[in-house]
Amino acid sequence: MNVTSRIKKNYHFIKFRKLVIVSVLIGLLSAFLGIILKNITEYYEEIFFHKTIINPIFLVFFPVFGLSIIYFLREYVFKKKENKGIKEVFESTNSISNNLPSYKIPSHFINGFLTVVFGGSTGIEVSTVVASATIGSVAQRKQNVFRRYKTELICAGVAAGITALFSSPIAGILFSLEVISKKVTRAFLLTNLIAVSIAFGLLTLLDEKPLFTVQIATWHIKAIPYFILLGVLAALNSIYLTRCVLFFKEQFSKIKTTYFKIIIGSVILSISLFVFPQLYGDGYHAIKSIFINPNELLFSFALVLTFVGILILKPIVTSVTLASGGDGGVFAPSLFTGAFLGLLVAVLLNKYLDAAVIPINFMILGMAAVLSASIHAPFTALFLVCGLTNDYNLFLPILGVCLLSKYTAKMIYPFTVYSYSPSFIK
Repeated sequence: MNVTSRIKKNYHFIKFRKLVIVSVLIGLLSAFLGIILKNITEYYEEIFFHKTIINPIFLVFFPVFGLSIIYFLREYVFKKKENKGIKEVFESTNSISNNLPSYKIPSHFINGFLTVVFGGSTGIEVSTVVASATIGSVAQRKQNVFRRYKTELICAGVAAGITALFSSPIAGILFSLEVISKKVTRAFLLTNLIAVSIAFGLLTLLDEKPLFTVQIATWHIKAIPYFILLGVLAALNSIYLTRCVLFFKEQFSKIKTTYFKIIIGSVILSISLFVFPQLYGDGYHAIKSIFINPNELLFSFALVLTFVGILILKPIVTSVTLASGGDGGVFAPSLFTGAFLGLLVAVLLNKYLDAAVIPINFMILGMAAVLSASIHAPFTALFLVCGLTNDYNLFLPILGVCLLSKYTAKMIYPFTVYSYSPSFIK
C-alpha cells in the first residue's frame, strides 16, 4: 500500500469515526429533548385540563394566556421570527446556505409546550421534529467534514426525536426518509440507525411506556370491505384537515395586528373547548378515555352527534391554534380524528349493518389511515401507530388502509400542509 492510499484510508476511517460519534450525540440529545418535552407536556396538560373541568372559566383564560406568552417570547426573546414548522426543515435541507439557527431548539420546545398545556388543539410532535432537526443542523456546522452530510445529520435528529415520542425507531427512520430526505445513502443509514438505536436504548433505560395500552385479540377477513370504507373516509378526513389548516392560515395572514389574531383565535378555541372538552390540547387524554372498553360502547344518537361534532370541529380548532400563533402540526390532530372516526364507523356499521366489527381495531386503523393521508407517509404511519400501541396484530390491515388512504387523498388533493405552496397553483 503506497503512501497516498494509506492517507486516503486513514481519512475515510477518521471521517467514519467522527460520523459515528456525532450520530451518537445527536441521538442522545434529540431523545432527551423528546422525552423531556413529552413528559412535562403530558404532566402539566393533565393538571390544567383538570382545572378546566372543575372551573370552566379557565377555558376563557388559558388559550389567550398561552398564545399571548408565545407572542411575547417570539417578539422579545426569539428574534421576532415565526416558527414555520417542518417547512423550516425542508428549507434547510434544500439549501446549502440556509441553516436552522440554534435558537430554534428552545423556541420550538417552549412554544410547543405552552401551546398544548394551555389548550391549543395540536401536539408537540412538530415542535420536537424541528428542535431535534436543529440539533442535527448545529452538529453539522461544527466541522467541515460534516458539511456534505447536512441532510443526513438533520434526519438523524428528526429520527431520534420521533423515536423518543412514539417508541418506534422504525417509524423514526421512515419519517426521515418518506417526508424529509426522500433518498437513502450509506451516510443516511449509518447516522440514522445509530441515532435511533441510542434513542430507543434511552427509552428502554428510562422504562418509557407506550402512549396507549390496548389489547388486540384478532381481526377477520370478512371485515376487509369495511377496512376499505374506513381508508376512503380517512382520506377525505385528512383532506378536510389539510384544507382547514391552509384556509385559516391564509385568512389569519390578512389580519395585520397580531393581537387581533390572538383574540379571535382564543375566542374560537375557548367556545369549541367549552362545547367539546375532548379537543383540549393534543387530545391524547380523550383517546385514552375511548380506548377503555370501546367494544362495549352502546349506540345512541347523542354519541353519534358528539363524534360528528368532534370530527368537524377538530380540524378547525387545530387550524385556528396554528394560524393565531400556536406551535404544532397535524400529527396529534390526525391521530385524534382517526381514533374518533374509526370508532364512529365501527359503531354505525354494527348498528345498521350488523357487521360485528371490532371497534378497537377500527380506532387503531383510523389513527394510522388519517395520519398516512395527512402526511403522505404510509409506512411511517404504520410503524408509528404500532409503536404507540406496542401491538403488531393489525400490521397487515394497517398497511392496507394506510396505502389506500394515502393514494386516495393524493389523487383528490395532491398536497399536504408540508408540501403545499401557493406557487404550485398559479
